[in-house]
Amino acid sequence: MIFQVGDKDYRGESATEILRALELDTPDYPSPGQPLREFLLWSLNRLGDQLPARELDLSDRLPDESLALSYLYLRDEYGAGELLSDR
Repeated sequence: MIFQVGDKDYRGESATEILRALELDTPDYPSPGQPLREFLLWSLNRLGDQLPARELDLSDRLPDESLALSYLYLRDEYGAGELLSDR
């Protein structure tokens, strides 16, 4: 799986791996290494001007991998990155 933001490619076997790579590559994120949902909430709030408000709520019932994949699809759909398949 590949997620592209600008000129940078993030590769991983899972959406969770890609999200962790994004987290580590985000210098202004204040809590690296914390639960994935914290990064998702922080990132969604920062993308609030690019995403509809109804998309900014995280379900407590979904596992992290499902949330991570949904996040990547959401960013792709609204032009805040591009989700590509491995070639």
